[in-house]
Amino acid sequence: MPKLRSAPFPPLARTELRLAVPPNTNEAFLREVDEELRRDQLATAWRRYGRWVVLAVLGGLAALGGWLYWQHYQQQRSNAEGEKLLAAYDQSAAGKDAQAAPAYTDLAASGSPGYRAVARFAQADALLKKNDLKGAAAKFAEVAADQSIAQPFRDLALIRQTTAEYDQLKPQVVVDRLRLLAQKGSPWFGSAGELVGAAYIQMNRRELAQKLFSQMSTDDGVPESIRKRAGDMAAALGASVNQEKKAQ
Repeated sequence: MPKLRSAPFPPLARTELRLAVPPNTNEAFLREVDEELRRDQLATAWRRYGRWVVLAVLGGLAALGGWLYWQHYQQQRSNAEGEKLLAAYDQSAAGKDAQAAPAYTDLAASGSPGYRAVARFAQADALLKKNDLKGAAAKFAEVAADQSIAQPFRDLALIRQTTAEYDQLKPQVVVDRLRLLAQKGSPWFGSAGELVGAAYIQMNRRELAQKLFSQMSTDDGVPESIRKRAGDMAAALGASVNQEKKAQ
């Protein structure tokens, strides 16, 4: 049997094979061209935007420096105001309200809501010592109306304002003003509840007053002294309510 011999590729096939093989490339040369292109692009971008980048960086550094300075300034001012408040407290405790008054006046205009509230409370207390109920109520009202002051301070101020001007208020005004604070779960349930309960009595709504005082007398969140008074009032009102029902 004769051997089979490989037939040579025709000329056209050999040409196609040469075209299918990619030509040799110089990788180092291509990398160099690519890097040069990148450098040229960066140089162009820097010429176009470099000034704005520098300005943005400088602006950011200036803003950071200003913020750090402001924080330092605020801390220093807060420390100074704290020392001033403590000194004024010491003077008030020693009965030197006149000497403490200028410090309280300055602090009442403080940019710190906490110091502002405490200073106005102190001013109001000084006015109460002079039996100036109207002036004290006005100071408490300032705290109660200041939206930047924390809500617990504002609620306390509203209660103390109502206490100071209670005799000049209609009972319904007292109820409307303190109704939300005179509820179980409120941190001011005892203080506000006593005022609302007294207003109910003035309005001859004794059953509401008796119910409110009863709740206060059994609420562990109410101070003990108020719980005791509330228990006494609840008992007295319960007896009077029963007597009224029997009479009817």
